[in-house]
Amino acid sequence: MATDGFTTCLWFDGQAEEAAHYYVSVFKNSSVGRVVHYPEGAPQPAGTVLTVEFTANGHKFLALNGGPEFKFTEAVSFMVFCENQEEIDYYWAKLTEGGGEPGPCGWLKDKYGVSWQVVPDRLDAMISDPDPAKAARVTKAFMAMSKFDLAALDKAYAGE
Repeated sequence: MATDGFTTCLWFDGQAEEAAHYYVSVFKNSSVGRVVHYPEGAPQPAGTVLTVEFTANGHKFLALNGGPEFKFTEAVSFMVFCENQEEIDYYWAKLTEGGGEPGPCGWLKDKYGVSWQVVPDRLDAMISDPDPAKAARVTKAFMAMSKFDLAALDKAYAGE
């Protein structure tokens, strides 16, 4: 694994390899790298997967089978910026499949409990528009949504 930039370590309880393959299947520009196993005398049985290096959407990750001590929370989430409704629908469906949970305002949890924000790439420009009425309409509209509806946001932005 390269030493430049950051690598996000995700702590799992036995699902590290499964999760790495799952994330690689969801995102473009993704691959699974080195898999390291626990040696004899480790806290897990020898041969059990310890870590899996993977890249998802160009971002480096290390999936660690650390045990049941720690769980994912909404305090950390990954933002997926989408160009259109088709991308929003794709990522929403893929990341909630198999036991994921939809949340408010574009947030969701995947089947492993990892939090994601699936958002239109132009949302920031809309809510920071110099016209406070436009920004307020878009904010009011998205606060009532679970999965983002880009057409509804565009209408709110336009004042329709």
